[in-house]
Amino acid sequence: MPAKMNTEYGGINIDENVIATIAGISAMESYGIVGMASKNAADGLFKLLKWDNLSKGIVVKTEGSNIDVELHVILEYGVRISVVAKNIVDRVKFNLEDLTGIKINNINVHVEGIRVGK
Repeated sequence: MPAKMNTEYGGINIDENVIATIAGISAMESYGIVGMASKNAADGLFKLLKWDNLSKGIVVKTEGSNIDVELHVILEYGVRISVVAKNIVDRVKFNLEDLTGIKINNINVHVEGIRVGK
């Protein structure tokens, strides 16, 4: 269901894939994140997504003009998880609200793995 916003000139619908892409690019700008994670349902393993598939690691739920975002991420070994997660939330919230003009209710960060080395 797309996010909806009404203006004096009419309505604006923003597709969930657009919101997920903005959230993915915003999250990747944060220090300590390696990438987004996609869960393989067959064996329960998470795989690292490339830049062109960032939105697959993000779940967007919209109700009218309210948006909830869940990010599944993989972080670099040695970073403080709580600090990186807070930075991701702050950056994603700022960019989404700035670019779409819609208020974000919740942003949840699920750390699905840690990458050790290259």
